[in-house]
Amino acid sequence: MNLLSPYLATPVLLVLSNVFMTFAWYAHLKDASHKAWYVAALASWGIALFEYLLQVPANRIGYGTFTLSQLKIIQEVISLSVFIPFAIFYMNQPFKWDYVWAGACLVGAVYFMFRG
Repeated sequence: MNLLSPYLATPVLLVLSNVFMTFAWYAHLKDASHKAWYVAALASWGIALFEYLLQVPANRIGYGTFTLSQLKIIQEVISLSVFIPFAIFYMNQPFKWDYVWAGACLVGAVYFMFRG
């Protein structure tokens, strides 16, 4: 039995899983660039395990409340929402208006996935 509604539990778990996955995919570019690629790959794989421990339950909880397509677009919106602060604050990348335009495109995608 879930303590939270699927409408809340699904996105919360997906946000947490995306934080882990963003670090698994990109943090090694800053933190392990001096190490062999396979060391970074193994470390990323270890981080990704935690992502899957959150992502799989999130999708199982949400499936049925949301369609498969809705789950995918929720994940994409969350992915960009996690990536932008990560890029700016952790990776020290400059803000780009392209982030805003990409978000606007996702708003359109959300509309089409959730319309009646």
